[in-house]
Amino acid sequence: MMELPDGPAPAVARPSSLADLGWSAFFADQRRPDEADLVPMRVAKVHRTRMAGLGADGPAKLVLPPLADTGAFAVGDWVLVEPATRALARRLDRRTVLARHTEGSTVPQLAAANVDTLFIVTSHNADFNPDRLERYLAMANEGGVDPVILLTKADGAADAAECERRAAALQRGLPVLTLDPRSPDAAGRLAPWCGAGRTVALVGSSGVGKSTLVNTLVGAGDAPPQLTGAIRERDAKGRHTTTARSLHRIAAGGWVIDTPGMRTLNIGDAAFGLDTLFAEIVELAPACRFSDCTHLHEPGCAVRAAVADGRLDADRVARWRRLTEENRANTPAATGPRGNRVPAGRPRRR
Repeated sequence: MMELPDGPAPAVARPSSLADLGWSAFFADQRRPDEADLVPMRVAKVHRTRMAGLGADGPAKLVLPPLADTGAFAVGDWVLVEPATRALARRLDRRTVLARHTEGSTVPQLAAANVDTLFIVTSHNADFNPDRLERYLAMANEGGVDPVILLTKADGAADAAECERRAAALQRGLPVLTLDPRSPDAAGRLAPWCGAGRTVALVGSSGVGKSTLVNTLVGAGDAPPQLTGAIRERDAKGRHTTTARSLHRIAAGGWVIDTPGMRTLNIGDAAFGLDTLFAEIVELAPACRFSDCTHLHEPGCAVRAAVADGRLDADRVARWRRLTEENRANTPAATGPRGNRVPAGRPRRR
């Protein structure tokens, strides 16, 4: 994350109340009797060595304990602080969390916390990639966040309706919208997921309009919170214009968290997220002859039968298999009897 020079806390719109900021009984019930004098604040910015919070009294720079690891905090977290010094006492449990695995690391990288809706932004051009979209969906499902796919740059699409259909087919009940991030009506179309006390986050590749959409949602009252950049025509890819995560008020209500573009998104510890994403495959699996069926070559495979008669798409099953294997490889094995390692594998055959 980008280091910023020392100075006053960033100018963030002041909430009218803690409830306006997203505070609820879920967080209030976590306060112990001896913490009644501590002040709740929501993490608004996280940098390498410092953090800023936002409370009912406005923004403040948080005073961190010695040797504090800012990587253990996410924008959107709720923390309790000393009212006089703004010294951070502890973080409250998260209601939802967005985290991704990076190659070569066993520790997930936090993207945002206590988010209600994840807007997954992609374009109708060459950036549209079902494999990457399914990774975002699995991350949202695993973290307890409702996903919505937003398609941009429809003016350059040969068949925008077909792109919408392909996106909607990625998960049951998945909302899909095509919009222009620069259009004044973009915020209005996203209003059902925004509103007082609600938080949305945006993810997607660089150059698809995430930062533009954040600026549109925030409105023209303040300086644009995010820089924007163009995409390269030869491959429809853009430069990273967002370098740090931050919390911004939406002009029409609610809060938005932008995230830097993710060039890679590895799957790990996401079994529930994948089961939700590929529900039609998971539901067929119990009908297979063998309980440990790989859906590759076994006789009596219900999944292969569904592919053969057109009920399932073969490419979709291949992506399910690839992500499932990746998740298994990136998920730590549980410890069994006598300390033996139990792989996150399949049960024995019936």
